[in-house]
Amino acid sequence: MKFPYSEKVLDHFKNPRNVGKIENPDGKGLEGSPACGDMVAVYLNVNPETLVIEDIKFESYGCASNIATASIITEMAKGKTLEEAKNISWKQATEELGGLPTVKAHCSVLAVEGLRAAIRDYEEKHGLVSEKETTTEEVVRRRLKHVMNPMAGLDIIRTELVTKIEINEGSVRILIDLPSDHQFASAIKEDILEKIESLWDVEEVKVVFTE
Repeated sequence: MKFPYSEKVLDHFKNPRNVGKIENPDGKGLEGSPACGDMVAVYLNVNPETLVIEDIKFESYGCASNIATASIITEMAKGKTLEEAKNISWKQATEELGGLPTVKAHCSVLAVEGLRAAIRDYEEKHGLVSEKETTTEEVVRRRLKHVMNPMAGLDIIRTELVTKIEINEGSVRILIDLPSDHQFASAIKEDILEKIESLWDVEEVKVVFTE
């Protein structure tokens, strides 16, 4: 099915701004939409004194709306403080693009959530989060919903790769229903550690695969 895209959407789709990956970013966010299979990763470099986003890049896997929205979001966020960037809404992004087809509006939400996830990642790593939520199984599960299962294109919670979560005095143990020598085991483990180790009250994270 073809959708009527504005000239600006097509421009950002064909010539995306700030596309790519920042090695060792100050903040990183990954958001995926099981509904349409789109995913967006956002990377930030932030000035620690002014909290201004000095560099921002994205990687997008999905439709034209997804790529165009992620592109415009990075342009809008670059040069802004973290607080200013947090307030960028999906409606503003859509307006900047000259509108999106109604059925593609979720793509702008996805890009904005990717930006906010990257900002939160930075804030957590630098002790800037005021509300310190105690790590519970629900908190861990919520974070693991942002870890993708490459075999299915959905997260490891929805695809039931996570069989058990144990939390005990700062230690988190996560059981994964996958052999340790599986081709994606290492990548999944790395992503899990990145999502869970940044929690303020977590001292150790163990990822255990089935043998």
